[in-house]
Amino acid sequence: MQTFDVLVRGSGCVGRALALALGAQGLRVALYSLPSAASAAPAAPEDVRTYALNAASIALLKELKVWDQMAADAVTPVHDMRVEGDQPGALLEFSSWQQGVSQLAVIADAAELERQLGVALKFSPHVREVDAPVPAALTALCEGRDSTGRQALGVRFERRSYAQRAIAARLTAELPHEGLARQWFRSPDVLALLPFDRPAPGRSYGLVWSVSEARAAELMALDEAAFEAALQEATGQALALSSGRAAWPLALARAEPLLGPGWVLLGDCAHTIHPLAGQGLNLGLADVAALARVIRERETWRPLGDERLLRRYERERLAATWAMGELTDGLQRLFAADDAPLRELRNRGLSLLNAVPPLKRWLTSQALGV
Repeated sequence: MQTFDVLVRGSGCVGRALALALGAQGLRVALYSLPSAASAAPAAPEDVRTYALNAASIALLKELKVWDQMAADAVTPVHDMRVEGDQPGALLEFSSWQQGVSQLAVIADAAELERQLGVALKFSPHVREVDAPVPAALTALCEGRDSTGRQALGVRFERRSYAQRAIAARLTAELPHEGLARQWFRSPDVLALLPFDRPAPGRSYGLVWSVSEARAAELMALDEAAFEAALQEATGQALALSSGRAAWPLALARAEPLLGPGWVLLGDCAHTIHPLAGQGLNLGLADVAALARVIRERETWRPLGDERLLRRYERERLAATWAMGELTDGLQRLFAADDAPLRELRNRGLSLLNAVPPLKRWLTSQALGV
């Protein structure tokens, strides 16, 4: 009977990346996917999600021999970004040229990324997919926000609902996107158009539209023509649906504790944030990189499930995930408020920030993961 060093629960992007990273160290890894697919993936006939990946995430995926295998039209660089408030002139712009980087982010097709991670796993001699949990020195839970494994451990998962849903879809425009990502903060909605090359190269977008529960229900019930009309009203652009639509609830959540004797949490199993900054998967992949590094650098005599070892991972990740959660939560609260003084403050804040290049560079470096 085969024995394992690590059991990875969950086969989304975070779970697959962790299995690959630990398998590359020669550890015997079992990858277990729950039959119920307890992950953050929205229920839809097709996966319409897109991920905004930063430099650190791309570096990890390259190290895992995954990134360079992605289809050419499944990755689209973002060279510029424009954020608009809900008053005329409230504008914040970012440029890769001004920041001295080749790109601000890369928009990746979610299904293609998961597929390539799966292909890489087939060539990993130290990773074996299993159909039931197996004993291991360390269990890494990457099951997503609704993790049954986390519940079984009795871990608290403090969740504060935003009473919103994110709507995702693929869109096609008449004019080329030219690598420009656009975002609108309009109380209480946040709408993002992410430049993409599927299905129409140079003219496609990934949509992420965060709206109230009631508004989400209305938008999901609209036929295609009515939904496209609502998009044009919100963005001022003629956009056509090129996919189905998916929606899922939004919340700020943190697990406590992140680890215990022989187990550790990563990704959405450990923390969820509002998607307005597009940092959810970046946080999860940063968890993977940190845990893999901690395990690689451990003392030869120290067991994989040693709490003191796992505390090193916790110390590295706790502040970063907390800070991103607080930042996105603060922005969501600020732009969801509907009273006049706050509306004036937030819109002036966008314009003032746009006029302070050093602060813009710092914000960009945080988002890029560099």
